[in-house]
Amino acid sequence: MPRVCKAVKAKGGYFEESLFVYIKLITCFSLSFKCFRRNQSLHGPSPVTTFGPKACMLQNPHAVMHIQDPASQRLTWNKPPKSVLVVKKIQDASLLQPFKELCVFLTEQKNMIVYVESKVLADTAIAGDESFGAVIQKFCTFREDLDDISNRVDFIICLGGDGTLLYASSLFQESVPPVMAFHLGSLGFLTPFKFDTYQSQVTQIIEGNTAIILRSRLRVRVVKKGIIMTNGDSEGSRKSMQYQVLNEVVVDRGPSSYLSNVDLFLDGHLITTVQGDGVIVSTPTGSTAYAVAAGASMIHPNVPAIMITPICPHSLSFRPIVVPAGVELKIMLSRDARNTAWVSFDGRKRQEICHGDSITITTSCFPVPSICFRDPVNDWFESLSQCLHWNVRKKQNYLSSEEEEF
Repeated sequence: MPRVCKAVKAKGGYFEESLFVYIKLITCFSLSFKCFRRNQSLHGPSPVTTFGPKACMLQNPHAVMHIQDPASQRLTWNKPPKSVLVVKKIQDASLLQPFKELCVFLTEQKNMIVYVESKVLADTAIAGDESFGAVIQKFCTFREDLDDISNRVDFIICLGGDGTLLYASSLFQESVPPVMAFHLGSLGFLTPFKFDTYQSQVTQIIEGNTAIILRSRLRVRVVKKGIIMTNGDSEGSRKSMQYQVLNEVVVDRGPSSYLSNVDLFLDGHLITTVQGDGVIVSTPTGSTAYAVAAGASMIHPNVPAIMITPICPHSLSFRPIVVPAGVELKIMLSRDARNTAWVSFDGRKRQEICHGDSITITTSCFPVPSICFRDPVNDWFESLSQCLHWNVRKKQNYLSSEEEEF
């Protein structure tokens, strides 16, 4: 974050007055720090840090990270929200009634403009419902990868499981509106709300002042080297694609029976070669997904970090590592690799990686503001307990004083 400093001479000493300019990452909402203040301050690698009477952090105009108290993250509205995107899991009959009830409530009672994906309305159970026809006429529809709704939606409501939230995130390649996710899927680690009391919960969100958690995403750039023919001569051409990833980037060996063999660079320096089934580069949110199944640690989403986890590595000493969120990772196929590699982004957009191709990964400037049921800390531990059964075991019986003697 930019820092403007000036020295003021007073009583033989110099005092530094600092002015911090904070970059506004998300335009649809802002954070209120008036509630849930702690008695103790949190310490972190912030540019305000000083070390003794004379040492301090070197000024860096490119620094954008600021460590704050997770309990102070609150959602407020600059203006009352008027539009909402309802994302529904496709081809799930159990979601038809909740979807209809929610849309009727939003359009008729809250007078909201409701955006719905065109393929959702293609379901005959929705399009053929005559009693629901009047509500459908009020919908605003869009098509994935064709219509841009980034500046039209004030907040998002997800009906489904974790995959539905991942899909909603992929619809916004830059600023993401606040997301309210209802647990109507199979796992529900990222979906803290139950649909039973949706009216009061949605009303509270519209009124504002609710807890949110900023789930960081990965900005991924894939450069593929191709060959084009010009007057019989071959020339190199490069095709670049960019993705915003909420959970993880997975590079694996695909259908080949050979080991995956890719080089991993960190800020331009080769740090290791991954030999095995592949490698997972995940956000803290994704640390409880594929990465934890591959042996990684679980990281709270408020921790600014990137996790690198090998998949069945050929070396037993290759353990998962956590690197700072500000670094840039680059993955390329090794020169002596026997086969190509395959990459996927949150389980989608799977494609082949050949010699000369590269995958560049860094932390995105556009996180996903996920609305909490209680607060960022309690919601996360509740998900660990309910969904992953973290540290669930049968308790030991109480040992009486008589039994201790034996």
